[in-house]
Amino acid sequence: MKVLDFHNTNVEDRLQLTFEGTFDPQAAWESELGPFLQALEEYAGEWMPDVVSGKRRRKYTRAAIWKALEEKRGERVTSIYFYRTKWPGLSMGLTLYSSTLPPRLDVLLEVLPLSLFGETERCRHFVELVRTWTSRYPVSHASAHSLADEGLAGAPLFGRDMRTCLRDGFDKIYEVSWLNVFGPKLVELVGRERMLSTPAHRIEELPNGCVLLVTWPTAADYASDAAREAQARAYAHLRPDLDFDTVLRTLRERSATLAPVEPRFHPDVAPLLMRVVDNVALHERQRKIAEFNAWQPPEPAEWRPADSALPPDVKDPKGALEHYSYLAELLVALLHTKVPSVFNATPESLTDVDYEFWHQEFPRVFEREHIDARAVPAIGAYLGEVLVHHLGGQWIPRENLMEAQVRVGTRVWLPFVRAWHYMRSCQSLLDFSLTRFYREAERHRA
Repeated sequence: MKVLDFHNTNVEDRLQLTFEGTFDPQAAWESELGPFLQALEEYAGEWMPDVVSGKRRRKYTRAAIWKALEEKRGERVTSIYFYRTKWPGLSMGLTLYSSTLPPRLDVLLEVLPLSLFGETERCRHFVELVRTWTSRYPVSHASAHSLADEGLAGAPLFGRDMRTCLRDGFDKIYEVSWLNVFGPKLVELVGRERMLSTPAHRIEELPNGCVLLVTWPTAADYASDAAREAQARAYAHLRPDLDFDTVLRTLRERSATLAPVEPRFHPDVAPLLMRVVDNVALHERQRKIAEFNAWQPPEPAEWRPADSALPPDVKDPKGALEHYSYLAELLVALLHTKVPSVFNATPESLTDVDYEFWHQEFPRVFEREHIDARAVPAIGAYLGEVLVHHLGGQWIPRENLMEAQVRVGTRVWLPFVRAWHYMRSCQSLLDFSLTRFYREAERHRA
């Protein structure tokens, strides 16, 4: 059963809920988790899951959920997942930790796009869902907010190392999100009276001692100036050691960082750069777009005028061409699983190769001697073959691979030299991309 997979796309922001509650591991699934599912079914609306995943995926039903839980039941941890097959997108993990004290019921929920929560009524239903869950499964802390803004805030580490974060959790008010639930320990830390007097859109004390706080009517416009002022007022109130103006300035800076930036990339490498941008963390996307807008790839220098070409110096020209073809096949063998288009040896496959090497951080991860001895010859030969087959190029073979040339129009191109420059560093993969080299040769083929 195919579900929407939006974890590899960072084009749009999403609403993320983190919920750390408690449950009774001795109770039957049906009685203990029935209220959890009832609230989900009542309040989710358009983003209601239609798939549940245990060891395999099934259509959402209560029976499928009990089956998935039994499949994934562990002595210490049991995890199942919920998805949707059509937009809006949903990814929700439910994890039950039966060995912790107290036993924990954790939810990590993401709904895409965040713009779905621009309507007051839909946001109210979301708040009611969290309120209902909290009333039944008391939390130490829960929050819902923009995933991108959470990234800029440094969540969930908030400047701590991972070990400290896992040990202490959300043990003080590190941040105030759009929706917050503070457990009894956090309420005691701040002071119940002070917490209940927090300026907010909604503040409510729940019967189990938790406090629900919502800063603004809707989640989607969290970055507006009015919503940021409300967030800053609540945060500075809960943390009197913080200065309101400083908090507000920081929040406004985050809004500016996340403001959409129109891509204006160099046309030769625009498809490659968009894929790179889509791969970076969501909160870094706009800064990366601005960085690439200002960046220009260097002019390819791995060429000579055709009248300065080195003559062929190999004893067996046909054998040399067969060797170049063999080297190119080595690149196909290396990448074909993750880059199926590499079989086609087209200009578009060059962009796919560029992206895959960048994504793998190939020059950083693999040993330099293997890169220079194996990868560089394979890449250079593959690049040369694309010039030959798509630009009418002609190999001029040389005993020294670095001197081998491909004649295209009034120039001869040095694909092995390009491949050597290309593999110097991760940044070199962009500076000396195969795509840019091909496009420049294409302009000079006449």
